[in-house]
Amino acid sequence: MPTPLKPAPAPRADALMKATGAERYAFDHAPQGCLHAGAYRPGAAAGVACGRLLRVDATAALAVPGVLRVLTAADVPGPNLHGIIHKDQPVLCGDVLRHAGDPVALVLAETPEALRDGLAALRADIEPLPGVFDPEAALKRGAPLVHQGRKGGNLLMRARIEKGDARAVLKNAPVVLRGEFFTPVQEHAFLETQCGVAQLLPSGGLDMTLSTQSPFRDRFEIAGALGLDPFTIRIRAPHLGGGFGGKDGATVQCLLALAALNAQGRPVRMAWDREESILAGFKRHAVRLRCTLGAQADGTLTAFSCDMLYDTGAYAHLGGEVMELSMEHACGPYRVPHVRVEGRCVYTNNPIAGAFRGFGVAQASPAFEGLMDELAARLGLDPLELRRKNALVRGDENCSGVRLAGSTDLAACLEAVAAHPLWTGREAWRNAAPSFTRRGVGLAAVFNGMGYGRGLPDMGIAKVELTPEGGFLVYASVADMGQGNISAFALLAAQELNQEPGAVGLVLPDTERCHPSGSSSAGRTTYTFGNALLRACAALKAKLLSRAAMALLCDSLDGLELLPGRVAHRPTGKAMPLAVLARFLPRDDRISLGEFLMPVAAAVSGRAQGFMIGFPHLLFAYAAHLARIEVDELTGRVRVCDYVCVTDGGRVLTRQGFDQQAHGGAAQGLGFALFEDFRLDVGRIQSRDLSTYLIPTALDLPDVESLAVDGCEESGPRGLKGVGEVGMNGPAPAIAAALRHCLGAPPKAAALRLLRRLPFTPERVLALLATGKRRGA
Repeated sequence: MPTPLKPAPAPRADALMKATGAERYAFDHAPQGCLHAGAYRPGAAAGVACGRLLRVDATAALAVPGVLRVLTAADVPGPNLHGIIHKDQPVLCGDVLRHAGDPVALVLAETPEALRDGLAALRADIEPLPGVFDPEAALKRGAPLVHQGRKGGNLLMRARIEKGDARAVLKNAPVVLRGEFFTPVQEHAFLETQCGVAQLLPSGGLDMTLSTQSPFRDRFEIAGALGLDPFTIRIRAPHLGGGFGGKDGATVQCLLALAALNAQGRPVRMAWDREESILAGFKRHAVRLRCTLGAQADGTLTAFSCDMLYDTGAYAHLGGEVMELSMEHACGPYRVPHVRVEGRCVYTNNPIAGAFRGFGVAQASPAFEGLMDELAARLGLDPLELRRKNALVRGDENCSGVRLAGSTDLAACLEAVAAHPLWTGREAWRNAAPSFTRRGVGLAAVFNGMGYGRGLPDMGIAKVELTPEGGFLVYASVADMGQGNISAFALLAAQELNQEPGAVGLVLPDTERCHPSGSSSAGRTTYTFGNALLRACAALKAKLLSRAAMALLCDSLDGLELLPGRVAHRPTGKAMPLAVLARFLPRDDRISLGEFLMPVAAAVSGRAQGFMIGFPHLLFAYAAHLARIEVDELTGRVRVCDYVCVTDGGRVLTRQGFDQQAHGGAAQGLGFALFEDFRLDVGRIQSRDLSTYLIPTALDLPDVESLAVDGCEESGPRGLKGVGEVGMNGPAPAIAAALRHCLGAPPKAAALRLLRRLPFTPERVLALLATGKRRGA
């Protein structure tokens, strides 16, 4: 059952520095005398999302006082292509623009003002070309090709999962439901936009400080695009002002490195403004899902079929990998014996889509949860009981055919919602709605795979050092984008080493001082690096006890203990301060390493075709979400009155960190569900800033109640597992369910179409209400 009490929160290791403004983000780095670099993206100004670049005229720009260089594709050494999996994105475009945010030139200037004027003075001649902006149209014969010469044309990737015989079972299922669902583009809107500083050193190496989720991989992306040796590139990743997946991959990295190579040794700063971040940054993939669900008359699920169509935009980035995870989660956290899921990921001339919190699962969850609500209505069943009846438990096979051997506590999450007064009192609350107001309560059950999945080793390598002063340093290899993993590492180390939390310091990710441990993504960081860290701490503890035994003249290690600030020998009462022991040892004897490789599924009963890497997953976090809403019949505005998240994240290391993840996921998911209506017109972004692309503020959100299931993931550090992603997946289907409850009567076909499409803006909610009878006064 969920834990009702919240223990006193442990202070975050970064709290004081951030609260006082002393913490320096990458955006704060502006070395004295640095140059300023900016990309010229003429497609947006010209209203062209697809075109042939005929000429870039830099004459007027170079005449601007303070403008030093204007670089074009001809100045790019190396292949001039980057991408995490598929190397298909130019650093600077030299011939074709594939989306409105493509860069064609790079300006270096002495001041931000000179950079602004230089960019404004640039001119480009662009011949518009026919583009393709709908993934369905992109697959038709004769459609314009986003990338010429590709064997698959506009089809980036096709994949399939099959378990049992879904088509045969659906033909004979007593109950069959069909529906088409759509989830839209979403902008990350992190507070700190994409930014960094780079400098070419006299040695020929590059020194870079970046707002990035993947510093170790960045070296290879930069080196591959510019023809450099990756091991001559040093990257430091201070705390990020948000990332959510949008900084997993090259944004400023290659452009900034190119600028530094042409700055005669001076440091160069690049920082996108909000408009450029929206224009050129990665987005959540828009997805269309056509689904069929079969069930017995008692609600037992029997078969599911789904066709997914992913719009990856102009470049591959992580399109195929996001689609793969979406497919793996297409059936929700339920037992479905017969499954067929097919996915197609398609190039268009829309903005580049990529990683975003929920990584494809946020797109799949509204579809299956919507069908579960439709099935409950068809059969006259309680929607929560229907979910409990079919919920996965340990030992079950999920829709990919993976046997769930890890913690699987969805049933406890649903039990908590079933007992919650917001659920038990939902009908009375709905019936008490004031005039011209509708009330509704909805729930959703969700899950999210942890880690990279099979085929891409999910490794963490931790280093811990005893300092000369007798404290400890943890060399954190994975970036902290605000989720608090750095604080979790400090706490784990303090517990394992039996020290006060203040005795543990942190070295933020630095490719010269830390060991490669993957990206800050996929709900993996505290689990993978935390396991490695505990091993490193245990090894260092054993070493310190052994070395102290020599100094304390102990014949045996028995009775020796590592205590705060010292090593003590209980039988004799002798002790040695850690500061003295540290001076006794050379530095390499004060350091220990630990590593951990996340386990993967060894055997899968389902059949999979077309997958490259990252399929399937073995470990999952689970959650049940409940939303209580009011709808204004006159305006269509939806107000979220109450929200509850019940999460199975294994053991809770710190309640404060756990709840912050739940609250953040709910807030971002509610934005996806209700506010964030990203508008495109033939590839041209209409939602250009935060006045036209609305995200929820504190005034738009309720207090979120976070409950934790008292579970344990035996393979995790201290029994925990990642919870950063799963909270994103519940709000959209929960709000859709609450809107369904507002309608009262079973929705008509027109209402179902509206309930299957996000976001639920006031205009769409008014259209939804118009499909039924008005309550009125």
